[in-house]
Parts: sequence; structure tokens; C-alpha cells
Amino acid sequence: HDPPPPEKTNHKPSAPCSVCFDWCDCCAVGSALPMLLTMVEGPGRLPVDEDTQEVLRGKLRLLQPDSPEVIALFTELSSHIHSISSEENTILLMFKTFEEIWKFTTYYSLGFLDQCMESLLFDQKFWIQSLDRDDLGIEVSVPEDSLHLMVKGLLMQEGSFFASCSSNQIFDSSTCGGDLYLEQGDVAQFEPPILGSGWSVLSLNDGARGTTQKPALEPLIPFYQYVVPLYLLHPPPPHISLSLRPGPVPPSSPTARGTCRALTEYHGQGPDELSLAAGERVAVVGRLVSGFEWFLGRAEATGALGLVQTALVEPTDNLCESTDIYLDAEERSFFCFKEESIIQETTALLKKNSQSDIGYVYKLGRTEIPLIRSNMERILAPCRAPSPHRGTQSETESAADPVLRAPPPSPPPEAPCFTVHAPVEGTPDGELFTPLLSFLEGAPYRREFAVLYGATADLLSSSLFAGHADEDALVAFLSVARETARKRRLHWAQSRACFLLGLQCAGRSKFSQARVYLEEALAVPKEAFADVRLLAALYANLAHIHLLQKNAEKYVAAAERLAAAAMALPECVASAKDHVAALQYALRKAVLTRNKMAEARACFVLAKCHRLRGEDEATLPYVERLLELSAAAAAAEEGGSDGVPPSRVCLGLGRIYGALGRPLLSVCAARRAASEPAATLGDCLGALALVLERRDEVSWLGGGEGALPCHAVTYLRRALALGEGPRGDGGEEEGEGEGERHALSHALTLCLVLNMRGIALRRQGHLQRAAESYRAADDICEEFDDMSNWAVCQANFGLLCLKAGAKTLAERHLTRALELFSGLEQEGPGLQLVHVLLELGRHYLEQGRLRYGQGCLEWALLLAIKAGLADSTQQLCRLYGEVRPDQARCIVYNEHQLPLLAAQGDRSREGDVLQAISEQYLSLGTAKAYRVALDCTKRSLGIFIDLGQREQEAYAWLQAGKIYHMLGQKELVDLYIQVAQDVGLITGDTGFVLALLEAAGDIFHNSSQDRDKAVCFYRDRALPIALKTGSEASRLRLCHKLVDLLLSLRRHDDAVEFAQTALDISITLEERLSERVAYHRLATIYQHLGQWELAEHHYLKALALCPAPLQFDEETLYYARVYQTLGDIIFYDLKDPHDAAGYYHLALAAAMDLGNKRAQLRLCTRLATIYHNYLVDRQLSLCFYQRARAFATELNVRRVDISASQRQISRR
Repeated sequence: HDPPPPEKTNHKPSAPCSVCFDWCDCCAVGSALPMLLTMVEGPGRLPVDEDTQEVLRGKLRLLQPDSPEVIALFTELSSHIHSISSEENTILLMFKTFEEIWKFTTYYSLGFLDQCMESLLFDQKFWIQSLDRDDLGIEVSVPEDSLHLMVKGLLMQEGSFFASCSSNQIFDSSTCGGDLYLEQGDVAQFEPPILGSGWSVLSLNDGARGTTQKPALEPLIPFYQYVVPLYLLHPPPPHISLSLRPGPVPPSSPTARGTCRALTEYHGQGPDELSLAAGERVAVVGRLVSGFEWFLGRAEATGALGLVQTALVEPTDNLCESTDIYLDAEERSFFCFKEESIIQETTALLKKNSQSDIGYVYKLGRTEIPLIRSNMERILAPCRAPSPHRGTQSETESAADPVLRAPPPSPPPEAPCFTVHAPVEGTPDGELFTPLLSFLEGAPYRREFAVLYGATADLLSSSLFAGHADEDALVAFLSVARETARKRRLHWAQSRACFLLGLQCAGRSKFSQARVYLEEALAVPKEAFADVRLLAALYANLAHIHLLQKNAEKYVAAAERLAAAAMALPECVASAKDHVAALQYALRKAVLTRNKMAEARACFVLAKCHRLRGEDEATLPYVERLLELSAAAAAAEEGGSDGVPPSRVCLGLGRIYGALGRPLLSVCAARRAASEPAATLGDCLGALALVLERRDEVSWLGGGEGALPCHAVTYLRRALALGEGPRGDGGEEEGEGEGERHALSHALTLCLVLNMRGIALRRQGHLQRAAESYRAADDICEEFDDMSNWAVCQANFGLLCLKAGAKTLAERHLTRALELFSGLEQEGPGLQLVHVLLELGRHYLEQGRLRYGQGCLEWALLLAIKAGLADSTQQLCRLYGEVRPDQARCIVYNEHQLPLLAAQGDRSREGDVLQAISEQYLSLGTAKAYRVALDCTKRSLGIFIDLGQREQEAYAWLQAGKIYHMLGQKELVDLYIQVAQDVGLITGDTGFVLALLEAAGDIFHNSSQDRDKAVCFYRDRALPIALKTGSEASRLRLCHKLVDLLLSLRRHDDAVEFAQTALDISITLEERLSERVAYHRLATIYQHLGQWELAEHHYLKALALCPAPLQFDEETLYYARVYQTLGDIIFYDLKDPHDAAGYYHLALAAAMDLGNKRAQLRLCTRLATIYHNYLVDRQLSLCFYQRARAFATELNVRRVDISASQRQISRR
């Protein structure tokens, strides 16, 4: 999971590049691109402290490259994960095609990668806890050199690409006798060598070709690689240059507005061109764009509108540079939304998600989210009432329609449908065409013409005209109408009829005939071409026809004129395909002339055109590029530009991402929109609405059913700051509205405040004052019959009583809360009810009422299954594992916990639960259970490795080794234990290593096989560490285990040392029980070694440490056995019947206290033997003999032997 990143090499490759067959570094293709993640905060985006960086590293360890969330994210980012290096905070990415890396670099430049990584790596809890930290987030950085190298390599894989010359160069010409010369900055198409040949070069200025061995070039940015080849369908004629033309605007000023002056007299070549006298002033309509041949102007003297050649005018004092991409409020409406609509829709979404306005806030002792409805009403109140201090732009934006969000809400009125009549004899032809010509006549543009100018041949035939049998009949009808208009001198009707005829002929692939009609429409004599939209439609169709007929010179001329109209009045561009094709020329020229303002305007016009056609995928690259240019322009102007802010473009981009099924990028665009400095209240609420709409599609937004995602806090705080800003004098209406709203929500707000105050006081320990607040809130809820919030008040009161120790009162309030929640029909209080049941279940368990506790917890489980909560399942596992043991149920509930924890992404708890399941299966003691336990252990091991939790990982390795030992697969046991030791040593924690070695020894110590291996772990590995660290408790424990182990192995000589050490440590630590055990074991060892006096001494020491009086039967049994052992040692080994009789008497007394008749039989027999054969006391001998006979009869023992040969009986 964490392989080392590929080493960066700066040396020359050892062989020629397989792509370009040259000694270069373009072999970055196929390598991984490192993406470095850093936690930053503050406006300066400075790195945070090391502890927070370690949190990021921990999250990276959790990241699973094959998880659905990660795959979905990086698929949207058009990249593939190669590996993750958590220690270096790096994700290595790979790209297969140029399109993938183009999209990735776009998202990187727009800042979407930062937000994607933040949302992917950190859960809602982290962001809620970090709200007090200023702009805490993740900053993603990519090595520019590596990225540039990879882009270059992928471009070369494509076969050819476009680049600018980084120096003046001469190429061997392949099309003419002279050499091809390109200056620094010139753009050309380059093709890498093939089979050892040189580079091929195609000049974009004149189409000349050349070759060279190794050119000096700099590839164009990915967007330009998409733009230039798409629009370069045919190279321009040799005499048409793409360099900047001389004119009134210098190259340093991309666009200008104002007035200019004619240099010479000029007579227009047609009604679309403006005729000028020398020195005549011309007002620029829209923008005059540097590098373009034409612009749209209006003569100040006559007011005539037409096209003007840029080279024929010079600047005046009123001509100034323009840095605004957009022209007026009408164009800005493309990215602006109705403020009132946003407010209403966002409020509706918040109501839908919050479900219960106050009940959702009344968490059980939690203060998570403020009252959604009330606060939103306060935030939005200033925006709903009109204020005299609001600017003109805001009013315009409020009236605008969200073009990017949906089609225009008020489309142009439909053009009337005209009936095609065949000529009727005796009827004047003019009467048949009067309705059509009346509609087509008129110089100014009318809204009815919008459908006409954007129509196709099929639309003309099916919708605008009816009654014709076929297309020939329609063409004949329009031809007669055109001729009638010409005879009546209805010039505008004639022009529009010619336009319709041209569309119809083009639709039938009669392009030459169509070109004749369109050129006639332009040439019809008119005083001025007042309908610019008709002019744009004519030039768009002409450009398309010239392109199809491969007439490059006329295509460029028509496209230049259309570009002038589009740059001046983009609303004149229709959604027809012909318009799109012609506008692409304008964008390409803006790119090649490096005119950023013209490029932005062309992107805007093309985005609008594609959007009107419903082509979201085609719209996307233009809007993304427009956002980059808008952000750059806004940064350069430092907020001084009066154009559309980037936040509006971000919102539009987010809508497009959502429509294309890319919810992650949609949310990222919304987050950026809300975080822009120039964002307005409408932007923040629009971004919030976008996030709420995409919540079901993005898993990490979370929030649960009936809850808002934590990301909503960012937008709400931003909206609150904007809503509570300076309001000015809002007038009496606003004050009255605020007073009404305040009066309406006063009671509910008071209830909310009382509840929150009670929570705060309870946490501070002021229980009496908290109780008073809860009681007051409870009374208000009861008065207003607000059942859901009343239930929460009762629950909070119950929690307060639990903390105060009033168990009975707490049970009463929690039970009442349970009744109220159960009576609610809505689904909103489901999560609240789960919390109440868990608290009540814990209370019942603490009181020992297991049935009630079990019922509450299982009820909570049923409610929590749908919500995906793991808390209730955890409580049930504790119930059946500790309080009321039930192994089968405990396993079932633990296994049910696993998918819930996996869904929550809590992998640490998931690993712990797997370990618990493994232990439970091990306790079943069957081979099948052992194999299930092994599987669980291995799954937890993988989790701990990913998390970097070395201690848990080491224990998991050890657990797996233990299970293999229990399964009898001895060849794997030593391997797993060794790996566990190696991982333990990595931690550097001596105490942990000591505990791990001891646990490894326990595997063999507690087994019946290979027990001698435990000696190695205890004596040779663990004990030296315990001695070195001075851990006396560990030394004592290890010595006890060693003594027990050596005794079982009958290695009594080795056991003496450790038994004595255990005794010494026990005396030092004053551990009386341990001291007693040490004395007993020393006595046992000395007994086996035949050192009877020492054995007797240590047995007596052990007995002296026993408590007096005796408390348990086990202690009495210990007395009986030890005294019998002492009697046996004295009687059989030391040959002292008198002292032996004393020990036997003490043992008999203990046996009589226990009521153990078999032990009494054995002791009475031995006493009878001693008194009969050695002490010669006939009376006592007879007494003990009779008692022995009585026990023998009762226990059905046939014979009691008290002869001297009894000495030879083996001890029992």
C-alpha cells in the first residue's frame, strides 16, 4: 500500500526515446505523477503543526485505492491511482491519454483537487471540530516540471501537437525552394520523428511545411491543443496573416471601447459596411478587439450601424482600454440567478432536510446546529425587502434568468405559421404573400425573428410553413415571395426571404444556389443594416458554405465579420450549428494572437451557443476556460472589475457538472463559489442548494437521514456574515416585517434557548440551574403541544437526573420521552429515539434489570439498522459479552457491526471488532471455528497494516501464529511469531516488546505441544528486557511462569533459581499472595530434589501466609493437602512418626472442616497405622481404626490395612 515513490533521475537516458527517437526526457509517459498533500490554514495557506499533519498521514493510511468512493473520485478527476505513500503525504497518479491529463490539469488549476481531497480524507466529525480554526484545509501541489514532462510525452504519443517556438528558428522547407523561418512565439504544428526522420513542422500563418532535427519549442496549454486543431480545418490563404493588424488599439490593449476617428474616406461595399468621411467619429458598439479585421460601429453623425475596418480608424481621447469580459447586464444574466428564487429554493431544501425545525436541534445533550428555519429567516430577511441602497447591478441580476441552470423561462414568442398557396388564376399574386411579407418587413429586429434566424431547413418545412406537398413547392413559394418583395421594394422582406431560400437550399445540399441567395440578402440596397442578428445569421451560413466548398479566403472573410458581430452583441448569435462553426474561428484567432480578453469573450459566446443547443458536454471546456480567465482578470483587478465575479461562473459550472453526472466536481465548484471573496448572499445559498441536491450522489457528504451535511456549516456561516452586514436604512416596511417575524417565532426561540442553556449548564456542573431551564422549556413545549420537542426535553431532563444520581427520577423522564417518541408518526425522531433507548438500556443494565435492558437495546438496534448506526450494536455486544454472556448472540451482533463500521469508514473499530470475533470463535474449541477465527484475524491484520497501527499489527501477527499452532500447522507458527517480533521492534517501545515476547511464550506455555519453546521466550528474551527496564512486576510474572513451566517439564534444578527470584521480588513488592505461591513452589522443588528439611521449611512458610480465619473452602482444602504432604515427608522420608502424626492430625482437622470423607478415611488409616505400629498406643490406634472402618463402609471400601507394610504404599 505504501511502496516507495519512484526515484527522480536527472541523468540522460541510456537509450534513445521510444517516442521521439531522440535523447530526451519525454519518457515520462507511463510514469507516475506525485500529488503532494499538505494541511494548511489561514489566509496565507501556511502549513499547520506536525500533529495535524500526522492526522493527514493517518487518513492516507486508511485510504483504500480500490474502494468505490476513491475510484469514483479519481475517475471524475480523469486519473488513475498508482500507489499511496502515506509517510510522504503523496498520492502517485497515472494518465493513459492526453485528454485525461488535460482534464486533470484543468481541475488542478481551478483548485478543485484541494476540495476533493479534503472531502475524501476527512469525515464530518473532523470538520465540525475544526470550525474554530481559520481556513483549515488541504493544499494539493504537483511538481510543475514532472507535469510538463508528462503532458509533453502524452502529446507526442498523439502523433502531433501545437507548440510555440521558444527561439527564432530556420527549417528546411518541404513545400518551396526557400527555408521556413519562424520567429520566437510563432505557433506551429509539430510532428515527432518517425523511424529516425526529423521533426515535421506546419506553419499556421501560411501553411508552409519544414523539417528539422531538434526544434526549440514549448507546447501550448491543453485547452489550446483542443482549440487549435478543431478550428484549423483548412489553412488560410498565404496572403492572410494571423499576426496583429495595425489599428487604433495597440497589442498591449486587447479590447477597447469608446469612440474613434476615420483616417480616410471610405465607401461601404455593401449595406452591412459603414461608409465614412475622413475625420468622422465612430462610436464602438460593444468592444473593438485587437487583431480582428472588423468591429461594429455607429456613426455619430447619422446614427447608422455597420461594420468598420479596424485599419481605417485611429483612437480618440474617448477610446479607452476595456478589461471587462462581459458587455452589459443582459450578457451577465447568463451567469446570474434570481436572488428571490435562490432564497425560496434554498429555504425549501433546508426545510426538507431538517424535517423538524426545532426537534432536530434538540439533541440529547448536544449543541450541533442552530435553528435552521429561524436563522435562515433572519439571514434572508434583509434580501427580501427592497432597499434604496441596492445597486443597479443587483436589480438587474435579480431580474435575470439563470441560463446555465435551465432553458430561458420566457422563450421568444413563436413565429406564425404561413400557408403555402399555389398561384390561383384571377387572384393577384401580392394578396397571397401579404401576410408573409408583412411579417418579414421592417428594419429593426423583433423577437419573433429569433426562431427564424436559428431555424434549419427541416424546421422551415415542418413548422413555419404548411400546406406544401414537398420542399420544391416551398422553394417555389419563397421564390415568388422574394420576387414580389423586390417588385414592391420591400428590401427587408426581400433580404429575409433570400435568407430563408438560402437555408432551404443549403438543407438540400445545393450550396452554390444557397450562397447566391445569401449574398443577395446582403447586397439588397438598404440605408443601413439595422438588424445585426440577421447580419450574423447570414455570415454564419456563408462561412459554413465557404468551408464546405473549401473556399478558405471567403471563409475567413465571412468568419471575421461574424466575429465582429459576436464580439459586439453576443445575443445575435443563435444556436444553429453554422454559428458554432464560424465562432470557432474567432476563438482560434484570439488564441493565436494571444488576446486573453477576446479569448474569454469567444469562450463565453461559444458556451452560450452550445448551452442553447443543450450540449452540456461541449459547453464544459469553454466554461472551465472562462472561469480560469475570469479568476485571473479578477485577481489582476483586485476586485475592481465590474464584470461577473468568478463565483457566478463557478455556480454555472457546478450546474453543468451535475447535469453531466459528475456530482463530486459539482460540489467542488459550489464550494469554490461560496469561498470566492466577491461571493454574494445569493452565491452562498445557491452553492448550498447545489450541495444539498447532490448529497445523495456523494457518499462523503453524509449527514444521515433528516440531517444536514457538515459542509452546510461553511455556507451558512458565510451567508450569515453576508446577511448581517451593513444594511443601511431599510425603510419602515423592513422594520415592520422583522417585528412580525420576531413576534411569530418568540416562543419557539425562547424554548430553544432554554434547552441549549440547560445543556450548557449541565456540562458545567450547575445541575440545579440546568434543571430549571429544562423545566421551563418543557412547559413551553407542553403548552404549544409540540410533541417531538417535548420528548427531547424529557430525554434531556432524564440525562440530567442520571448525572445527579437520581436513578428513579431519571427512569421516569426517559420512559416518558420514550412514550412521546413512540407516539410520533413522522420519521424525524427516529435517531432521537435510538439515543433514548440506548441511555435507558444502560440504566437498566446498571440496575441489574437485564430483561428490560436487553429489550431497550434490541429495540434500538432495530431502529438503528436503517440509519446505519453502530452504537446500539456495540451496546448489545457488551450486554451479551460481559453482563449477560451469550456467545452465539455476541458473535452475531459483532458480525452485524462490521458492515456498519465499514460504511462509516471507521476502520480502526472495524479491526478491533474483527479481533473480538476471532477471540470468540477461538473459545468454541473446534477446528472449523479456528479457521473462521484465522480469517477474521487476517482481515484485521490488513486493516492494522493500512492504518499503520504497529502494536495492533504485531498482536494480530501473533494471534495468527497462535491459531496456526492450535490447528497443528507448526511450520507457519515460528514465521508469524518472528514477524510479530519484528513489527514490535519497529515501535521502539520496550515495554510493548516485553509484553509481546511474554504473549509469544504464552502460546506454547498454555498448549500441550512444544512447551519447551516457551522457556526460550520467557528466560532468554523477555526476562533480560524486564531486568534491563527495571520492571519488577514483569520479572515476577515471568519467574512464576518459568517455575510452573520447568516443574511441568521436570527440570527441577533449573527451576530453583527462578523460584527464589520470584520469592525475593514478592517480598520486596509486599505481594503476599505471590510470596505464598513462591514458597509453595520452592517447597515442591526441594521435595522433588530430596531436600526434605528445606521442603518442610518452605511449606510451613506458605501456610503461615494463609489468611486467618479461613474464609473459603479452597483455603481449607489447601491446608488439608499441605499438612498431609508434610506428614508424608516426615513419616516416609525423615522417618519421624511422632511429628508425622502431628501433621496428620492437622490435616484431619481440615478435612473434617471440609466434610471430605475420603480424605478423612485416608488420614485416619495412616494415624491408625502410626499409633498401632510405631507409637504403640492401642487406644488411639483402635479409635482411628474404627473411624476408618466406618468411612470405608460408608464409601464402600472393602479393606482397611494398618499393618507396617502400609509404609510401602505409594503416596497419594
